[in-house]
Order: sequence, then structure tokens, then C-alpha cells
Amino acid sequence: MAEQKATNITWHEGDVTTDERQKLVGQKGATLWMTGLSGSGKSTVACALEQALLHMGLNSYRLDGDNVRHGLNKNLGFSAEDRAENIRRIGEVAKLFADSCCLAITSFISPYAADRDGARKLHEDAGLPFIEIYVKCPLEVAEQRDPKGLYKKARAGEIKGFTGIDDPYEEPTNAELVIDTSTTSVEDAVAQTIAYLKDNGLINQ
Repeated sequence: MAEQKATNITWHEGDVTTDERQKLVGQKGATLWMTGLSGSGKSTVACALEQALLHMGLNSYRLDGDNVRHGLNKNLGFSAEDRAENIRRIGEVAKLFADSCCLAITSFISPYAADRDGARKLHEDAGLPFIEIYVKCPLEVAEQRDPKGLYKKARAGEIKGFTGIDDPYEEPTNAELVIDTSTTSVEDAVAQTIAYLKDNGLINQ
């Protein structure tokens, strides 16, 4: 848990209620938290899902793990502590997007269950939907894909603490959606996610 260093601060409630915002914007917000090994297809599915939702006229925005580390989290590495802070920060950012009635799509390995649970609790405490999507993929398949050449480097000892090789990945046990990308196409993964959103009243189309 990050230490609260700022003092003499007070939370300032706005004049717009959640219900009022949703009615005026015309949609509900939520965070779709995609987690899985490197090479599992998280980013590919997230990109396709964002495009599909936008073409449906829905406000959505993708927060990608590598992209965020170029800016907001550029001062964080890959130690357990930095990974936890990485997820804590993005959980807070995703919550803000969801509160603005945006469908926030996050694409992060987020290997530790405690960190994902922390992001979930942030949303639950704020009364915002949090949908954990386990983009499941056997390690051997992800390693065969190796789109960034990271597994090869990790096996050669050039990268230390790499998830799935010498650092653990804690599989979700209660994810709202499990999509096995070794057997599911990107199109079907997007369709499954949109169907979930419809079935749970988060989108009305």
C-alpha cells in the first residue's frame, strides 16, 4: 500500500452524481481488466475490443502496460514492489476513467493476485464495475509466439524476474471472463466480452 505523504488535503465532492453523469453521457462506465502472461494476446484483444466498442458508439479507452511505462510509470522497474505500485497507479487511473462513464480496458500482466484484488477493491469501494478478464494462454504457446523476443532473452539470462520464467504468475481464480487465446480467435474473444457486457447490463446495444 502506498504511503499517504500529502497533508492538509480534503476530498472535494462534485455536484454531479453518478446517475446524473450516466444519463447525460448515455452509458455506464466500467473497467475491463485484462491479465495474462506476456504473449498471451492481451494487447491484441484489447486493441480490437476498443475499436469494436467505439464503432458501437461507446466511449472506451485502452490503457496498455508498455505504453503506461513510457509516461505515468516511467520511474518504475519490474521488482515485486515496483510491479505492485505499477498496478496500484493504473487501478486508480482506470477507476477515474470508469467514473467518467468510459469503458476502460487495461492490458497488464499484473501477475500478483493481491495487486489485482487491490484494483478490484478500489472500484468496488467507489461503486464501479470491475471485470477481470483472464487472457489465458499456456506458457509454451506464449513462448512460441514471443512477439517481443522477451522469452528468448529471459531464457538466456538477459532478463531477470521475467513472469512465467523466474517470476511467478498467479492465475485468477474468480475472473468474470476466461478467454483461452490458444483456442479462441481475436474476433471471438471480442464477441465474448461484448456479450458479457450486454448480459450484465453495462451496454444496451
